[in-house]
Amino acid sequence: MLLRIDPTRDEPVYAQLAASIRADIAAGRVGAGERLPSAKDVARALTVNLHTVLHAYQVLRDEGLISMRPGRGAVVAERGAAVAALLPQIARLAARADELGIDRDTLASLVRDASADDRDASTDDTERGEGT
Repeated sequence: MLLRIDPTRDEPVYAQLAASIRADIAAGRVGAGERLPSAKDVARALTVNLHTVLHAYQVLRDEGLISMRPGRGAVVAERGAAVAALLPQIARLAARADELGIDRDTLASLVRDASADDRDASTDDTERGEGT
């Protein structure tokens, strides 16, 4: 895994680091169950503050991409790659909702409703013998 940051960019270093790891997970360069380098090792290698790396890891944990356990460090979650692959689409959806003046709570409700509608339609198709 090659971690990339550019301290001259306006984007915070922790966000750049999280984006780099997120991209590696989405591309399959780091698989489910694999340990990420220790925060201390990353901080040393990139010459950044340890708390910057921990912040990046916490962002990834909050997104469901990694789990963090005392003594085990940061480990890629089972569904980490799937979640990472969806994040760009979710970001585009959220941006479009913002353009249309739809707040995040309403958007989340719409997504839940659409998901429930899809499950209901799939169940109906299966009951009629049309589904898989």
